[in-house]
Amino acid sequence: MHYGLFLLSAAAILVFQCLLFCIALLKKNNGVADIGWGIGFIIIAIVSDLYKDNASNIDHDWVSQNVILLLVIAWGLRLSLYLYVRNWSKPEDWRYAKWRQEWGKSFYVRSFLQVFILQGFFMMVIGSPIILSFQSIVNFQSHSYLSCYIIWSLYFLGITFWLIGFFFQAVGDYQLYSFKKDTANKGRIMRYGVWRYTRHPNYFGEATMWWGIFLISCVSVHSILDIALRVIGPATITFMLLRVSGVTMLESKYKGNEEYESYQKNTSSFLPMRPGGGHTD
Repeated sequence: MHYGLFLLSAAAILVFQCLLFCIALLKKNNGVADIGWGIGFIIIAIVSDLYKDNASNIDHDWVSQNVILLLVIAWGLRLSLYLYVRNWSKPEDWRYAKWRQEWGKSFYVRSFLQVFILQGFFMMVIGSPIILSFQSIVNFQSHSYLSCYIIWSLYFLGITFWLIGFFFQAVGDYQLYSFKKDTANKGRIMRYGVWRYTRHPNYFGEATMWWGIFLISCVSVHSILDIALRVIGPATITFMLLRVSGVTMLESKYKGNEEYESYQKNTSSFLPMRPGGGHTD
């Protein structure tokens, strides 16, 4: 394996995260990190593409690379623009505001390390299928008929997964944004549209998109180890959304809220399911 592309991507992400940290200092709002999340992956994808074009003599599968590049740009731009519109002029998100109080004098150091640098680290881990797909060796015409069948199946499944995920995240974000804009809904729980089928359509959507990108990246795998390295990305974001910074953290905010507890009993926490099934997860 060549490590040059990983190192170059890591350097670009480090510069980007330092820039985000400076902006957060000026705004006194660490929510800037959320806006930069999607852009970070776009940087990884573009750096990977440029590195492949300028410094690689390997015969890459340009189809999977360009599909991944376009999907990452589409996802990253939509998410970052949405979060910019939603958050830029708003007070600091409750998570960061809580840490600002808890961390006291060490707030700035811990913000830099535990918010921005840590986020950059996870960008690299989750974005590993992108990087690996741009440096793996594949000769498309050398595959047997069965191999070609598997390849096109991976394309179909990967793009289908990505489209499903994009739908749930984009539609879920739009519906929640419209719901919160209506002052009559202040203090109420959003449980309509795609939110009827999952309490976190945006998180489900993001995880599903990364599994789609993983499947597309597998077009260029050449060993079991290669697959194992790529699966770390979608597995990591899924775990984080379920147990770390996503579902678990957000639902702790609504503990004791009777309307939300009723919502929990009737709506799946992550995977979209028929409402009213007595979900208690």
